[in-house]
Amino acid sequence: MKYDFDRVIDRIGTACSKWDEAETLFGYPDILPMWVADMDFESPPEVKEALIRRAEHGIYGYTTRPQSFYDSIIGWQQRRHGWKIEQGWICSSPGVVTTLGILIDVLTRPGDRIMLQVPVYHPFYDIISLADREIVRNPLRIEHGSYKMDFELIERQMAEEQVRMLLLCNPHNPVGRVWTEEELVTLGQLCQKYNVIVLSDEIHGDIIYKGHRHVPFASLSETFAQQSVTCIAPSKTFNIAGLQTSSAIIPNPEWRRLYKRKQRALALQSENYFAEAAVESCYNYGEAWLDQLLEYLEENVETLLRYVEKELPEVKVTRPEGTYLVWLDCRGISTDASVLKDIMYRQARVAFSEGSVFGAEGEGYLRVNIACPRSLMLEGLERFTRAVRGRTS
Repeated sequence: MKYDFDRVIDRIGTACSKWDEAETLFGYPDILPMWVADMDFESPPEVKEALIRRAEHGIYGYTTRPQSFYDSIIGWQQRRHGWKIEQGWICSSPGVVTTLGILIDVLTRPGDRIMLQVPVYHPFYDIISLADREIVRNPLRIEHGSYKMDFELIERQMAEEQVRMLLLCNPHNPVGRVWTEEELVTLGQLCQKYNVIVLSDEIHGDIIYKGHRHVPFASLSETFAQQSVTCIAPSKTFNIAGLQTSSAIIPNPEWRRLYKRKQRALALQSENYFAEAAVESCYNYGEAWLDQLLEYLEENVETLLRYVEKELPEVKVTRPEGTYLVWLDCRGISTDASVLKDIMYRQARVAFSEGSVFGAEGEGYLRVNIACPRSLMLEGLERFTRAVRGRTS
């Protein structure tokens, strides 16, 4: 194998949120962090080399997005997802959540209702409630161990609660669903019928496992494209979240105008000096690295499934179709969030994400980040298992 994903890299002392804030966040210095969606793998070597060349220039001034930057994004979306986008649609942003916050501000009004398919990525709750909008909770259904959209409930809520906007998590974090074309078409038709704006967070869209395909919502029809905004970034795919770069793809010209106007008002239109080099090298030269990463992550998934089935049969695993996040049903251990936190942090010294932060529907669940060397993943699982067994012995 060309890339060594088994190599354990010491990140302590690098101002790393995942590792250096572990004691502050979870109370113990020897916590093994497996929570935030940040990989413990080096980015592709081409990215590292591009950043070194960029740093060696020595002048770190205001930075723009050259033609080659846009070409790399357009080429990537076409090759990986079969989606032909126009350069004029691509708007800059330091992060997906920032983009979502701006769009909520300019496309809705205080008091408007915004739908979330819960449990879901927890910052969504804040950007809605802190903007004085109302959250409409639309629970996903569990069928045979897999999460499904409840279209009857979606339509009823859209009609009765006058939903103005839907925040779509595609692929879904934390449950790992990669929504199918059929599901997205049905959802889009409902949004069209009730005039609901779709903000599609597709930041995990490149982390897709065999047998599944990421379908950009806006790629399905011109109508869907005009009624939606797609948020993308190479940050999860290539582990460059610290460079603070993402893109909003906005085909609707009026929405694009409103977005850019607000962006200027907040002085958010400047690009990180290093981001341009990183994005181009990721999308132009990172494909082979990503393909090998996906193979490694799939084996991590299989290893986790085998381990849990043998050592923790009271835990049920939702097999992820995408993302490097695994959703564990730990209600066989406890439905009490405080109990699960005590087992993790105090007894096991491991930090998974506790499920209730993703909404009440996540109580009794844990989210595990498996984007780490297999030895670390197994160490985390073993620590957790010993703590559970010590509790019941």
